[in-house]
Amino acid sequence: MKTMNINPEVDTYLESKNHPMTAEIRAVRRIILETDDRMLEVIKWSSPTFMYKGNMASFFMNAKKFVSLMFHKGALMNDTTGLLEGDGKEGRVARFESLEDIEKKKESLQGVVREWIKMQDT
Repeated sequence: MKTMNINPEVDTYLESKNHPMTAEIRAVRRIILETDDRMLEVIKWSSPTFMYKGNMASFFMNAKKFVSLMFHKGALMNDTTGLLEGDGKEGRVARFESLEDIEKKKESLQGVVREWIKMQDT
């Protein structure tokens, strides 16, 4: 089993939010943290945020019917998976509708995380 950088502050935050998509948020979180053991998570901008040599992505906690994950510099990433949506100057969003949808998009999400790490290391 891979080492994951689970931050207890994020666990506490998710428990306190009582979000209708908590199980789905936890599933996305686990996939990101399992992808590379250098990935960290913090609470930033009142949201769980994933970091590796900078802010990679944050959950948009106001979305209640799906999981919305904002990639802050997603436009700069080479996303060959089609996971990232939007046409903002820098940001892109990944949406997950259900646990089944998350499982379908797992490899794409892992690919985007790896691309972020590669981009930050060059």
